[in-house]
Amino acid sequence: MNAPEGPSHKAPPAGDPLDRSRFPVDEWRLVETRFDGSDLGTTESLFTVGNGYLGLRGNYSESRDAHLDGTFINGFHETWPISHAEEAYGFARIGQTIVNVPDPKVIRLYVDDEPLQVSVADLLEYERALDFRTGVLTRDLLWRTPGGKRVRVRSTRMVPLEQRHLAVLTFEVTLLDQRASLAISSQLVNRQDEQRETAPIDQSGGGTADPRRAEDFDRRVLDPRIHEADPETGRLKLGYRTMQSGMTLGVVADHVLETDAPYSLDVHAEDDLAKAIYRIAAEPGVPVRLTKLVSFHTAATVPPRELIDRCERTLARTREEGVAHQFEAQRAWLDAFWARADVAIPDQPALQQAIRWNLFSILQASARAEGQGIAAKGVSGSGYGGHYFWDTEIYVMPFLTYTMPWAARNALRFRYNLLDSARSRARELSQKGALFPWRTISGQEASAYYAAGTAQYHIDADIAYALSQYVGATGDDEFLAREAVDIFVETARLWADLGFWRDESRRTFHIHGVTGPDEYTTVVNDNLYTNVLARFNLRRAARAVWELQRDDPAAYDDLVRRTGLTTDEPDEWAQCADGMSIPFDSFLGIHPQDAHFLEREMWDLENTPLDKRPLLLHYHPLVIYRFQVLKQADVVLALYLQGEDFTAEQKQADFEYYDPITTGDSTLSAVVQSIVAAEVGYHSLALRYFHSALFVDLADRHNNTADGVHVASTGGVWSALVGGFGGFRDRGSGAGDQQWQLDPRLPASWPSLTYRLTLHGTRVRVVVRADELELFVEEGTGPVTLSVRGTLVKVAPGDPVVVPLEHQGPRLDGEPPYPAGIQRADGTVISAIVPSGE
Repeated sequence: MNAPEGPSHKAPPAGDPLDRSRFPVDEWRLVETRFDGSDLGTTESLFTVGNGYLGLRGNYSESRDAHLDGTFINGFHETWPISHAEEAYGFARIGQTIVNVPDPKVIRLYVDDEPLQVSVADLLEYERALDFRTGVLTRDLLWRTPGGKRVRVRSTRMVPLEQRHLAVLTFEVTLLDQRASLAISSQLVNRQDEQRETAPIDQSGGGTADPRRAEDFDRRVLDPRIHEADPETGRLKLGYRTMQSGMTLGVVADHVLETDAPYSLDVHAEDDLAKAIYRIAAEPGVPVRLTKLVSFHTAATVPPRELIDRCERTLARTREEGVAHQFEAQRAWLDAFWARADVAIPDQPALQQAIRWNLFSILQASARAEGQGIAAKGVSGSGYGGHYFWDTEIYVMPFLTYTMPWAARNALRFRYNLLDSARSRARELSQKGALFPWRTISGQEASAYYAAGTAQYHIDADIAYALSQYVGATGDDEFLAREAVDIFVETARLWADLGFWRDESRRTFHIHGVTGPDEYTTVVNDNLYTNVLARFNLRRAARAVWELQRDDPAAYDDLVRRTGLTTDEPDEWAQCADGMSIPFDSFLGIHPQDAHFLEREMWDLENTPLDKRPLLLHYHPLVIYRFQVLKQADVVLALYLQGEDFTAEQKQADFEYYDPITTGDSTLSAVVQSIVAAEVGYHSLALRYFHSALFVDLADRHNNTADGVHVASTGGVWSALVGGFGGFRDRGSGAGDQQWQLDPRLPASWPSLTYRLTLHGTRVRVVVRADELELFVEEGTGPVTLSVRGTLVKVAPGDPVVVPLEHQGPRLDGEPPYPAGIQRADGTVISAIVPSGE
């Protein structure tokens, strides 16, 4: 959508990057008022409707103008053997890729045998809108046919949040001035064998296939088992089994045609196509409305016929409830969601629209992901193969934990259900405990490049962090004691076994041969982020075991039985945590990203043109690994997640060192840089980074939104608002003494910021203004105690609290003191000088 030339990965100037003549501002809808075929892939992702289980990309019903006609089901995947150029023990063997399932969106229209094709149609009016309050995608167009007849076409598309396995589509045609013969062809189309292009070779000089794209299949994937069509009712049925993974799928579509005009129905079914064709002798002013109800069910091994039966039960229940009920239930579901999750900024309509689109996108990726993880692209596209990463725990889980805790619990239970696979992976890598896969769908490691994949052991600590955050926010001690404590135990075992003790001036614990979040620096010793989060993991695991032993001896005995825990293990974990090596350079006054990071040469950013970014598409990994240059925030992320471990002076020094050498080639970076920039006092820079993150997809800043929405970035937007400008932190969950802190950093251009937090079942509304902070209990019995800039404040139902804000912490003018000659991705050149240390 009007993307700038080249990927703008550093924070661009704040402003509205969208073409508002095409995408007008609407605080509750994403609206498009003009067709443009130049960015079909992007708009297909942006106008996706989904519920976390099922996702329908924003393709046009006619399916003639498309980048990728996509329908995705969370976790439904095919497997394939990973081919390594040179084999080695322990490499990932089985790849997993999400499958583009049969497409139910296709409803084609013919008027006097002339097809509607949006890209060439004479459109007198056009509007497409995704409504965040109703969850409905609508399209309204006025078409003048080649024969000169004016035809109004209105359609809606919804994937209900209440009914997980359902999609509801409507298609209404009205002739405005002349009678005509209409044909409406409603289809289920399996395009699996042509679902995606091979990951393209970059043509800007790098010559590299983009690793962010999904793998291409060179064979048939879905084996047809059922194809049926009922000539009386128009019911269509397709059933499949994947060729290698053995997963099964059933899809059934029902149709109801409403019109006063005479019509006939023909049906057809074959292996990869089922269709119901309605032919109508239409009169002007007489609407023809088709309602299409579609149900999908998938399973690991259940026969397709049984899944078809499940689909038919879903559709029977839908008919009993009525179609109108589905729309009413969707609105009610979303009313409750926005009451818990909305973030409001008055007098900023463009920002408000973008904020709500981002929050709505998290919802669509996660709400009904029950039994599965939350994929990097949700159910909006095939990017990253539909895999689950650490993104969920660090970027998405905070939003879920504090607004939809049941969804957070489901995501954590998914990780718990992978624990046996993680134990097996640890053994394969000669370690004790459990090592969760870096990228996966099934639970098996699917990362073919171990240096930037398997070596990212920090995923264990990320999962432990999210688990601790969830338990602290909800008080769900039952889940912790019955299942989740096993994650703490097995991840702590991994760290205790992976690290080693070294006798120096003082005995220190080291972790070698790992990769941190920054994938431009791999397989290093004592990566700061990894060590800091591992320390947290070890302490939290020890505390969980000690508290369980003290408070619930029976549950402790069950834990011992399940895990073989010995009494001395928690003591060992605590010792490892206390002795953890945390790199620090006293000359520069910063924390090196790893033990040898400062020994590397600085990357010449001044002479690196923007068309050579992202670097991973234009330089061999070994070239990148030799330099001080970051793909994304690494140390800076540790400053945010474990802020109590660093002084204010250390945070500022670390931020000033790492910010100018962070390319932002990852969409995960800008939100973290925004949060920490706000905390250390670079307020204008924080706002610029926030704008960059806010429009990652809406403005296609990384030129790959066509592959799906960047779900982690959308979650990070919430964290930037609530944790950055809203100043919210949850501290003390590693060592006890849980405390929720508020230290806002409101941008000068914002009159206020309002957000909600659900804490132990009580929903608190937080309103930040320039000179005060207001706390109000909207739901729950409370009370809740928070620390507002060091002062404990208790808020209870019916007793709102207003706290004066005399200052907002440091406010530093300009930007950090960058090295001389650094060129940012927005084209500006920084001339200030920072000491090099040489």
